[in-house]
Amino acid sequence: MRKLSFLTQLFMTSVMGVAIGLSLGWTKQATTEEPVVKTDGALEADGATATAAMEFLVLAGGGAPGYNEIALEKNVRYFQRTLAALGIDLNTARQYFANGNDGQPTVRYLNFLGQEQFKPPEIDNLDGPATVDNAQQWFENLAQKSSPCPAFFYFTGHGAYNRENVDNNSMILWEEQLVSVQQLAGWLDQLPPDQPFVTMMAQCFSGSFANLIYEQGNPENPVALQTRCGFFATVAERPSVGCTPAVNEADYRDYSSSFFAGLSGLDRTGQPVESADYNNDGVVAYAEAHAFAKVDEETTDWPVSTLEVWLQKQAGEEKIDEIFSQPMERWLVGAPAQRQYVIRGLSEKLGLELNKSYTDQMPPVDFESVTGAYWVRLGMELINVAVTQEILQGSNAEEQEILHRLVKCEDGSFLTPLEEQKRS
Repeated sequence: MRKLSFLTQLFMTSVMGVAIGLSLGWTKQATTEEPVVKTDGALEADGATATAAMEFLVLAGGGAPGYNEIALEKNVRYFQRTLAALGIDLNTARQYFANGNDGQPTVRYLNFLGQEQFKPPEIDNLDGPATVDNAQQWFENLAQKSSPCPAFFYFTGHGAYNRENVDNNSMILWEEQLVSVQQLAGWLDQLPPDQPFVTMMAQCFSGSFANLIYEQGNPENPVALQTRCGFFATVAERPSVGCTPAVNEADYRDYSSSFFAGLSGLDRTGQPVESADYNNDGVVAYAEAHAFAKVDEETTDWPVSTLEVWLQKQAGEEKIDEIFSQPMERWLVGAPAQRQYVIRGLSEKLGLELNKSYTDQMPPVDFESVTGAYWVRLGMELINVAVTQEILQGSNAEEQEILHRLVKCEDGSFLTPLEEQKRS
């Protein structure tokens, strides 16, 4: 019998005092998404070993004009500004958006009167449409390189929920073509064992792609040889926010906005944000940008990473009850700096006292609200820290090796080792 995920267990426990399930509508597509799939710990993370320039892939846009919102186009532009802010050459990125460069008006937006309009994509250095063929070709080219180089894949679009198998949800590409977790994992399986790969995915139900760490994307299989990890706007069972036809970026509140703000130090409007370099090493790691987003993003999203989904699957109901019944400050001791930041930051937003337990301070909560999302994010963070400590203090060498590899991957950054040395 497959072990229940933390998100299922969380709402089955007396800690929350409420049972929330898929009946609330989390399993439904976002209203614009028509298709449905049928078919850490206190470790010293090793520095990345690759020295080649990083390769970037961007897949973006809706599957059809009716849900190809302008926010998705603007996400690509913000990603470009993020690379520029970090001094990274945009030519290292392959960018595919919706219908590409054919000039057809497919981007949906609202004009100043609130009327729906459509326009052609306007993205500098756009390489073509976001099709399965273009995506697969990029991965094949990566596998054929003479020497492995780190790779980063950003997807900003829509997701399809697989009612038959939530571990195998899909992302929706142009013309409503689907790429499932297992299909993408199949492409990754062809990469050399020493090929580092990181993804950030902002679509609905994106947490399912945490299963990319397993061979063939199947959690029943062993963890893959490659160093691969990812960061996701929300868990496998829930839609995410951020796909809007509104044009004013200053109003955008979504995972992409917060993640890249943390990574680059600049928000979508070009204003500086508080540094996410929580360990003060001069470089903002992916895990630190992810931590920044958990506190910064004022939405109902429940952001997770590959490591965090894996950790939460190790926790049973009794363990969760125990974690939540302890004073929260206990879990700060020895926790990585970015996890301490999340626990402190969310506790402050919720007005909690660290010397008291999570359980004792929880009032009745609407988990579909922003406040409810903060409670869930905090609960997940406490579990992440506690389970990490348990693994490190235990004797299971296999679990410790998986933990080490995932921490190493998530503690990477856009900068190669040589660039990190120059900035330090």
